[in-house]
This record gives sequence, C-alpha cells and structure tokens, in this order.
Amino acid sequence: MFFLLRMAFWLGVVCVLLPDGGTKSNAPEAHIDAVQAVTLASAAVSDARGFCERQPDACVVGGKVAVAIGHKAEAGARTLFEFISAKLADNAAPAEKAADKPAAKLVPASAQGTLTAADMAPSWHAPVPLPPRREARAGRPSA
Repeated sequence: MFFLLRMAFWLGVVCVLLPDGGTKSNAPEAHIDAVQAVTLASAAVSDARGFCERQPDACVVGGKVAVAIGHKAEAGARTLFEFISAKLADNAAPAEKAADKPAAKLVPASAQGTLTAADMAPSWHAPVPLPPRREARAGRPSA
C-alpha cells in the first residue's frame, strides 16, 4: 500500500515537471505574478499556524502519530545497525582466524587448485625500458 502512495507521489512530481508541449493558455487564471504567489504562500503559512487553534483534537492526534512514527523509525534504524554490525563482525572473525594461520593456509580448501597457471599470471606487464642509445654509451653528445 505504501508503495502505491510513493509511486503516486513521484508520478505526480514527474507530471508537474514535464513540459507542457509549448501550448500557451490565454486564461487569466494561468498567469501568476511573483508578488501574488509570495502573498498567497504567506497566507497559507499563517493559516497552517492557526490550524491547531481551530482543530485542537487533530493536533493532539497528529502529535501522537508523529511520536509513534519517530519510535518506529528509531527501532528500525537500531535493528538495521545491529544487523550491519553483526555482519561486519562475522566477516571480521574469519579474517582474524586467517591471520593466525600460516601464509600457505590463507586460501580455503574448496578454492585450492581451481586456477590454472595462465589464470594466475599477471595480465599486464610494464614496458621494458629501451637500452641507452649508442651515442650516450660512447660519451658522444647526440646531434
């Protein structure tokens, strides 16, 4: 259900941001002045501030919902943190055990013998430097 709400929200955002195809509206309602938009936005904010005075029950319930969502988010974050910490500890434990073993035993037994010599050969070599020129070896300056 929450997935559908998120999808509807993002589709709405995309629809608002899509270009209108170059059609111009001649209706006077379609043209909004910047000063008028700021005035209307400030009126909406002042109206939202007075909401709790008009509907105190809705504000109390909304506060309880916000607290409950906060607790759920905190519990979810704690669970995720514990899960990641446990996974990192599990991954670190084999590495510590491998550090205690000799160097020859670092590769697990199931992985031994699966690579050929060609697989283990380096795939790139640095270019071999050229020998010095004859003029430089003879002590003569090059022209």
